Amino acid sequence: MEHTPYTVSDVMTQTVVAVGQEARFKEIVETMEQWKVSALPVLAGEGRVIGVVSEADLLPKEEFRESDPDRLEQLRRLDDVRKAGALTAGELMSTPALTVHAGDTLAQAARTMACKSVKRLPVVDSEGLLQGIVSRSDLLKVFLRSDEDLAAEIRTEVVGRLFAGAAEEMSVGVTDGVVTLSGRIGNTSLIPVAARLVRAVEGVVDVRFDPAAR
Repeated sequence: MEHTPYTVSDVMTQTVVAVGQEARFKEIVETMEQWKVSALPVLAGEGRVIGVVSEADLLPKEEFRESDPDRLEQLRRLDDVRKAGALTAGELMSTPALTVHAGDTLAQAARTMACKSVKRLPVVDSEGLLQGIVSRSDLLKVFLRSDEDLAAEIRTEVVGRLFAGAAEEMSVGVTDGVVTLSGRIGNTSLIPVAARLVRAVEGVVDVRFDPAAR
């Protein structure tokens, strides 16, 4: 279908706050506070993303402030103990960085965030250079599409193509992102196909069929 799926480039933020690998601990904390972000891409060279430093990477310094963990705990959490003594972004960052490309679909980005439990992903080009950043809230922007916009796309891209011979006999209603298809469908085996195509339209919350459509 021509208008879907949306890609990361449609919703990403192009202005990105990042730090170099030599950025000091306090500079990282100050940058996060100033820009109200919980993670920062770490760049090398001309802007290649080599890692990400997050609040979770910074917390071990506070966690282990009062006393060192016992030896068994040190063995279990060697990486946290190392980060507790780190001073720069290069020492603190998680690497390799989890990234996405501008052409990736929103579903691909959402799966990466869910599987890896991260809130945002740097967007890079084919050479790993930073292009932007996409967050969970960015992925939800598609649900701000108007009901009228959704209805127009579904009429053209789903009903008009799948039910070409009977498109005029069907109506598309959208309320708060929930799509209702009504009208008689001669071939009821197409209903599951139509449901799948409608749900694939970015911004659709759910799809229902009026009993008359069956």
